[in-house]
Amino acid sequence: MDTVFIESLEVDTVIGAYDWERTIRQNLLVDLHMGWDNRPSAENDELHLALDYAAVSQRIHDFASISTFELVETFAERLAAILMAEFTIPWLRLRITKPAAVATARGVGVEIERGCR
Repeated sequence: MDTVFIESLEVDTVIGAYDWERTIRQNLLVDLHMGWDNRPSAENDELHLALDYAAVSQRIHDFASISTFELVETFAERLAAILMAEFTIPWLRLRITKPAAVATARGVGVEIERGCR
C-alpha cells in the first residue's frame, strides 16, 4: 500500500480542559499519513482516481472550525473516523500536536493509527 501524506497542517479550534481554554481558539498541527493505492491514478495520470489531499485538508479545517473538545485524544479519534468514512481511506496514522501546551516543550499531543494497512 502506498502512502499519501499531509504534514504540519495548521488548524485553529477550541481545545482544552481548563476554563480559560474554552474561551479561546488554539492552534493545532495535524500530520496525516493515509494508505492509498496510487497505481490506478498514476497509470494514466488520472486525477479523479487519486486521493485528493486538498479536499482532505479542507475537511480537516472544516472539522476543526466547529469542534469544541477538551481532549486532543477526542479530536483525533473523531477526525480519524470522519476522514476514513468520507474518503474511503483504509488506513491512516494521525498525529495531533498542541504547541506550547507545556512551557518547556515544543508541543505535546497524540498519535493514533486506525484501519488495516
